Amino acid sequence: MRLSARNQLPGTVVAVEKGAVNGVVKIEVAPGVVITSSITNASIEELGLVEGAKASAVIKASAVMVGVED
Repeated sequence: MRLSARNQLPGTVVAVEKGAVNGVVKIEVAPGVVITSSITNASIEELGLVEGAKASAVIKASAVMVGVED
């Protein structure tokens, strides 16, 4: 897979929860570090995303917000 996105984090699918139209996929990219994504159920099926599958979290954003506690 070749993409222009620089933030490609390979990992393992640890959870897949399908909803009516969209689902939530959780990918563990390091021990205890889980990236959560909301994607369509059709994409979950097409990509064969199941627990234990290898997958990459690809993050492409034009802005990143940073916050701190008051």
